[in-house]
Amino acid sequence: MKNLSFFVLLFSAHIATAQTQFSVSFPKSKGTSFDGRLMLFLAKDNKSEPRFQVSDDANSQQLFGQNVDGWQADKPTIVAISASGYPIKSLKDFPAGEYWVQALLHKYETFKLKTGYTVKLPMDRGEGQNYRTAPGNIYSKPFKIKFDPKATQVVKIVLDQENPTLPEPKDTKYIKHIKIQSKLLTEFWGRPMYLGAHILLPHGFDEHPEAKFPICINHGHFPADFDGFKETPPPADMDTTDYIARFGIYGYKKFAWQEAYNFYKQWTSKDFPRMLIVEIQHATPYYDDSYAVNSANMGPYGDAITYELIPEIEKQFRGLGKGWARFLYGGSTGGWEALAAQVFYPDEYNGCFAACPDPITFEAYTVVDIYKDENAYYLPSDFKKTPRPGMRNYLGQVKCTIEEINQRELAIGDNSRSGDQWDIWQATYSPAGSDGYPKPIWDKATGKIDHTVAKYWSENYDLMHILKRQWATVGKKLQGKIHIYCGDMDNYYLNNAVYLMEDYLKTTKNPHYDGEVKYGDRFEHCWNGDPNVPNYVSRLRYNTMYLPKILKRIEADAPAGADLKSWRY
Repeated sequence: MKNLSFFVLLFSAHIATAQTQFSVSFPKSKGTSFDGRLMLFLAKDNKSEPRFQVSDDANSQQLFGQNVDGWQADKPTIVAISASGYPIKSLKDFPAGEYWVQALLHKYETFKLKTGYTVKLPMDRGEGQNYRTAPGNIYSKPFKIKFDPKATQVVKIVLDQENPTLPEPKDTKYIKHIKIQSKLLTEFWGRPMYLGAHILLPHGFDEHPEAKFPICINHGHFPADFDGFKETPPPADMDTTDYIARFGIYGYKKFAWQEAYNFYKQWTSKDFPRMLIVEIQHATPYYDDSYAVNSANMGPYGDAITYELIPEIEKQFRGLGKGWARFLYGGSTGGWEALAAQVFYPDEYNGCFAACPDPITFEAYTVVDIYKDENAYYLPSDFKKTPRPGMRNYLGQVKCTIEEINQRELAIGDNSRSGDQWDIWQATYSPAGSDGYPKPIWDKATGKIDHTVAKYWSENYDLMHILKRQWATVGKKLQGKIHIYCGDMDNYYLNNAVYLMEDYLKTTKNPHYDGEVKYGDRFEHCWNGDPNVPNYVSRLRYNTMYLPKILKRIEADAPAGADLKSWRY
């Protein structure tokens, strides 16, 4: 009986460990040793590569991710049972079936920060922090397998493909590009760090060398080139079979091209205001942009943009170089950046136009109050477990939950390294933790909120709280400069924070804020102030729709003797 028990235990242990394993390697032709995030993708079909089929949609395919450190060429590593998974959290729970499989390595570099910490992060390589397409990332070709979690088999995957480098954008008559090494950021990151920009020059720039111009900074995500400006109309026979599910329309690429051409015609018309329009490239090792503020984890991007990059643009392209002639606008992330830059640098800018901004108070961090709530993922309850929604459509139908989005980000990268939305908020707003990475606002696994981190967020980045605290001293500098626009059915519930900000701004005195807050009835993300056209139209008109208000600000606020003529040819 004793021997029988021994064999039963041995057999049980074999059954418990017998499983399909994924063994991943890379050849020496791709390098000798890497740090990074190894990702395994499994998809039901091959309509596109599995690495492109992971999303917040209901039809998202599967991802598992784990860290690798000092991974050597030709030395296979096994995707562990403990790898973070999305949508299914663990490989041991992944169902049997036929799948297309692919693996990818998102490469990390080592940074020795000014703060004394050493961290490993994915340096942006010109793609805007996208692990799928980042130049130099290595991956495998997809192939089909039969997966049985109980079978004893090894699926061998070789990362023998590599994402190519991306071409630099080229100058044209109207669009110019610059890149500068930032002294401030280089000092923080312990390696050369750069800021770039795409500049749309006013019509007649070369013909009027005496003219100096106001500047409009169009904040937003990483721009590969200046967008929304075309000197030719779209081809008459241009393919219009592309479909945008969000808007429910076909042929949006052609429509956007036509809008870009219409903008060109306006830009070159006789009476159009002559200004510089700038789109900034400020991707960080955490995200496709820096949020344009100083941060414990990303360094002094706010100062670098305001005091290094913008003055250099004004120097090279004849900007007026004064706060009364600088303006900010943008949507979503760009909306938050526009408002934040105006709040943190009130003398350097003369107005912000913030459309559908990311949460401008963390009392409504989408649908979470980080100061009062205990858990970000679930509503408080003695017995129920009701998840908080993360995204909806204009009818209020929920697409995914906050927990699901955070689970996906965790599979892509731990320590705020997913390059995605909740992680960049955390990387921007949090203090550095004891390991040098951003201190979590909540536990990614459970959703439990850390209120000590929340207090830090409140003091440093909650724009409404900052305005309340500083209005007595900063109010006069911001009078007439704050303009906020949001759809009341914003997909990410960003309107919730706007309501609270509006309630506060209405109470401001000595002076009253004298700006505006407007809502679009049943408009989604990213409504930016025009109630007369659909979202898919107005989102293409940022560069023109705020100009009348900018001109009004200039006329009302320019100091005596200011140049109001040289740029009005």
